[in-house]
Amino acid sequence: MKPARLVDAIAKFLEVLEIQRKVSSHTLRAYASDLAEWVGAMAEQGFADLAALDRGLKPLHLRTYLAKKVETHEKSSLCRKLSAIRSFLKHARAEGWLTRDVGSLVPSPKLERHLPKFLRIDEAEELIEAPDTATVLGRRDRAIFELIYGSGLRVSEAVGLDRGAVDLGEGWVRVLGKGSKERTIPVSPAAVAAIDSMLGDAPQGDPAEARRAPLFTNFRGGRLTSRSVARILAKHLVRIAASRAISPHGLRHSFATHLLAAGADLRGIQELLGHAQLSTTQRYTHVDLGGLVDEYRAAHPLEKARKLR
Repeated sequence: MKPARLVDAIAKFLEVLEIQRKVSSHTLRAYASDLAEWVGAMAEQGFADLAALDRGLKPLHLRTYLAKKVETHEKSSLCRKLSAIRSFLKHARAEGWLTRDVGSLVPSPKLERHLPKFLRIDEAEELIEAPDTATVLGRRDRAIFELIYGSGLRVSEAVGLDRGAVDLGEGWVRVLGKGSKERTIPVSPAAVAAIDSMLGDAPQGDPAEARRAPLFTNFRGGRLTSRSVARILAKHLVRIAASRAISPHGLRHSFATHLLAAGADLRGIQELLGHAQLSTTQRYTHVDLGGLVDEYRAAHPLEKARKLR
């Protein structure tokens, strides 16, 4: 059934994103917020229902809407807002709710390209060794760092893991990435040992239930969140007095940058990271790699593991 009001159409679109496209909760919240804001602005201009939107919406309306936010929003934020609007308008056209897709006629603002932040080899090694593994939380923190840095996982992928997704015997982890795309990637022996040590603290019970339990948990036993991992990382970075502040995603950048410095194939790195486009992975080719090759061979956990085989 075709929705009449614009707000109802937005609600149906968000349902599709959540149930059919299985977008992340973060993306869903951002799209819901951006579209709610846009719907309010459109209502003020007389576009409260789909029929009015179909009759009168022009590219100028979208450009004017974004132009009013230039002074208060970063370009990346404007791009996200436009992406949400364009995705909705494209969906509405495909569903037959609208006869035109005006959003496709509005180009995204050009973004400044920032080089990825990453740790030096010695900083990465110091960070991994920073948690006090004599404690339960220290063993967990060490396992998180070993896995994200050693396998290049997104923090959302790491916290979304259940115990059954990790094969410690074979050294593999099954990850559900963006767009619900699954990939299986290797886990370094150091990460296997850290995870095994962490799981020794976990309560033992029914094997089937244990496989469905979160791999990384908070002190209450609930699943760890991405925000919690960011706090954990910040705490340990302060302890080691790292020369730069990075997000958990910076560990993933460090993984890719150090692999590239060691001569790893860009296509192989793309597969490990789960990038849909090679151009995303190619950002690492613009990083100053001077001196990283020697550092990698001397300190990277994956390289150490290869020497032990």
